[in-house]
Amino acid sequence: MSELRDLQAWYLSQCNEDWEHTYGVEIGTLDNPGWSIKIDLYDTCLDGVEYSNHSYGVGPEADPEGNDWVITKVENGQFVGYGGPEKLSELISLFLGWAKENA
Repeated sequence: MSELRDLQAWYLSQCNEDWEHTYGVEIGTLDNPGWSIKIDLYDTCLDGVEYSNHSYGVGPEADPEGNDWVITKVENGQFVGYGGPEKLSELISLFLGWAKENA
């Protein structure tokens, strides 16, 4: 699972004896079911960088079973992502791809 290893590396690269005391990364679950991630961008090289919202599987094209969906965006100084119960790796990959493009 290279996504998790790469997210750990990104997190560690932000730790400067200050950032990690106020900001961080949160991974949680949703009751639909699904995953959520929230990654603080303040005081990182991604702070203020434009992100094109990404989503699929919601609205009219929604998966009838409700599992194949993803939403990612930047709001309030955070990269936020939500997705179905098998989408955690994809959510992390979307963040890491954007972070790598803007490093």
